[in-house]
Amino acid sequence: MDISEETFIVNLGIHIRQLREKKNMSQQDLADDSGITKSQIARIERAKINTTVRTLIKIANALEIEPKDLLYFNIKD
Repeated sequence: MDISEETFIVNLGIHIRQLREKKNMSQQDLADDSGITKSQIARIERAKINTTVRTLIKIANALEIEPKDLLYFNIKD
């Protein structure tokens, strides 16, 4: 399967938002728990930035999931 970087980043942002909402967390809650700014969380969820692995680990820890689970989602074009 050939996937563009843009498609992956968009789907990653959607997935992070879904995981956050499933835990009934606001963007501010996730920001507070991860040590990442709310504006950065918003940019990740809206696919405005290509985030780092370090940031993904902080998000996973705040969501209380394994980092690999952030990358396990269905790709939608």
